[in-house]
Amino acid sequence: MSSELATSYAALILTDDHVEITSDKLQTLLKAANVEVESIWTSLFAKALEGKDVAAMLSNVGAAGSAPAAGAAAPAGGAAAAEEKAEEKKEEAKEESDDDMGFGKSVPLFD
Repeated sequence: MSSELATSYAALILTDDHVEITSDKLQTLLKAANVEVESIWTSLFAKALEGKDVAAMLSNVGAAGSAPAAGAAAPAGGAAAAEEKAEEKKEEAKEESDDDMGFGKSVPLFD
């Protein structure tokens, strides 16, 4: 198991138990699990997670990258412009297909 993964699991365990994440507590937990990790990893994780609500971060995974709501109004003609762009992308994809470059053709390996 990698040091990063082991330290991540230890941080998750501490978070689940509502215990503050510190380098010493991470090291103690890892030693109890018979996992050897260099102290630099526990220090880095403790500093990175200091003052952060890890439980809230985990419950919001994917929320930051979500698409805008469907109810968001597009400028007038925005739907038509979006359709045109989609059409252009489809045409470009067709133009750059492998078949056009000869990769789709069957070539005998042995004569």
